[in-house]
Amino acid sequence: METAYLETFALVVESGSMSEAARRLELTPAAVAHQLRLLERELGTRLLTRAGRTVVPTEAGFRLADRAATILRDLRNIKAAISDEAATRELRLGAINTALHGLMPEVLAGFVKVYPDARIEIRSALSKELYDAVLRGELDAAVCLHPPFVLPKTVSWEQLFEEPLVVMAPTRWGKRNAHELLREEPYIRYNRSLGGGKQADEYLRKAGIVPRERFELSSLPAIALLVDRGLGVSLAPDASVPWSRGLRIARLPLSDQSYRRRFGIIWPRASVRTRLIVALVEQARQVVSRTD
Repeated sequence: METAYLETFALVVESGSMSEAARRLELTPAAVAHQLRLLERELGTRLLTRAGRTVVPTEAGFRLADRAATILRDLRNIKAAISDEAATRELRLGAINTALHGLMPEVLAGFVKVYPDARIEIRSALSKELYDAVLRGELDAAVCLHPPFVLPKTVSWEQLFEEPLVVMAPTRWGKRNAHELLREEPYIRYNRSLGGGKQADEYLRKAGIVPRERFELSSLPAIALLVDRGLGVSLAPDASVPWSRGLRIARLPLSDQSYRRRFGIIWPRASVRTRLIVALVEQARQVVSRTD
C-alpha cells in the first residue's frame, strides 16, 4: 500500500473536503481524487461518499480511518528510530494556553539553544485532550495539568509547580475580605470546563457563595485584563506569568489552601525521541527554579 495515499485519505477525512486536502498537500483536487481511487481499488471497497458539500467515510472508510492514524504514527516512529537525524530534529509538543502564555516561551528559548536544528510542532488544547494525545502517541510530551486520577505506568510525570486559587480583584479592593468580594462584586468566572474553573466552582459551592456572575471566559489573560479594568473579581489559579505584570490587580489568598492545580509535563516512558523530551524537561526545571 502506498502510504502517501493513506495520508491523503486521512487528511480528506479530517477536513471533510477533497479541495481542502488538496490545498494542504499542494496538489490538485484531481490528483487527490486519483490517489483515493487507487487506494479504493487496492482495498477492493469504497471508502468515501458525498454528503452535501462534504465528503464522509463509508462504513469501511470509518474502519480504515480508525486504523490509519495508528499506521501512520507507527511509520513515523520507525523512520525516526532508524534515522538519528530525524530523532534529534522533530518534537511534537502539546501545551495548555496558560503554559503557552507563561512558562513555554522561556523553556523553548533554552531548548533551542541545546537543539538549534530542532523542529517543534506545538498543539494547544485542554489538559484532557493533551493527555489522551500522549497516550495515543500523537504527542511526544505535553505541558498540562495532572489528570484527576492515577497515571498509567506507561507514562512519566514531572511536576513543575502548584498554583493555589486566589481572588483576583482591582487593587482598590485589595484590603477587602475575599469572600465579601466574591459575594458582592460582579463575578468573572473561569470556565468550568477547565481544571482551575472546576476547582473554583467547587470552592464556591463548599463556601456557600452564590456570585453575581457577569462574564465566563476560558482565558486567564483575558480575565486579568477585565479585572484590571474594574469590571469584576474572579476566583482563579494564581498564575504569576509575564502577561500579568503591570496590571492593577490584587491577589487575595483563601483561608483554605487545599485548592491547587498541579502543573507539569507528561510523556511516554518509551519513545524514539526520549533525548529531546529529557532536554525539554530539564529546561522546564531550570526555568521554574529561576522563578521560585
